Amino acid sequence: MERENIIVDKTFQFALDVIDFTESLNELRKFSLSKQLFRSGTSIGANIREAQHAESPSDFIHKLKISAKEAEETEYWLLLCKESAHYPTNEKLLLDLKEIQKILTKIIYTTRNK
Repeated sequence: MERENIIVDKTFQFALDVIDFTESLNELRKFSLSKQLFRSGTSIGANIREAQHAESPSDFIHKLKISAKEAEETEYWLLLCKESAHYPTNEKLLLDLKEIQKILTKIIYTTRNK
């Protein structure tokens, strides 16, 4: 039986939620931002999954830092949606992303200081 991994699970669910939101953006013909958000929002979890099989602690941290960068980019696109009068907003995605960012920061800090 596989052990639960909170960050893997949360980022997988987040990616599914990003897919749903970007589909709604596509329906509104907001293709450019949708594509950017789709790429960065789904990349967070993909890099975290890859980190699970890192070759060393430094490789693990490196992959998590890539995820953190993707999370920052995702936040940017979500904030553009929130602040623009021409785009819908998704507060749940923003809240979930903040939680993911906090967990990532903690994992990186803890791994570095072992």
